[in-house]
Amino acid sequence: MTLNFDFIGIVTADLGRSLAFYRELGISIPEGLDDAPHAEVVLPGGMKLAWDPVSTIETFMPGFELPAGENRIAFACSAGSPAEVDSAYAEIVARYPRAADTAPWDAPWGQRYATVRDPDGNSIDLYAPLPAAPASDGATT
Repeated sequence: MTLNFDFIGIVTADLGRSLAFYRELGISIPEGLDDAPHAEVVLPGGMKLAWDPVSTIETFMPGFELPAGENRIAFACSAGSPAEVDSAYAEIVARYPRAADTAPWDAPWGQRYATVRDPDGNSIDLYAPLPAAPASDGATT
């Protein structure tokens, strides 16, 4: 048996809000899906990202309740530069104030890093490599 991991599904309390948020992250999602029973897009590379409102899940899982709490699923978006991490974070938080989680910072693993939350509390990390530190030649001054 050979399986190909090619699908990520998000169950959301408010499909329209969730789609608008992910559009802001640069995901190309067609308009007109805000009230659909299912929305799905193919990302570059072939991975599928989909959203289902709670009402859809309830059709085959009666009594389903959206899990509570943080970090149920995590996503990450790469940026072209540390400055783009800062500007993306600022733009997202300006438009979605409740998305603010971790303001941009320089992580010890060599990336500019920030975290926002989608309308359902899922974390989306924004990151870019930091410029390489100049190599030390061992000389002292």
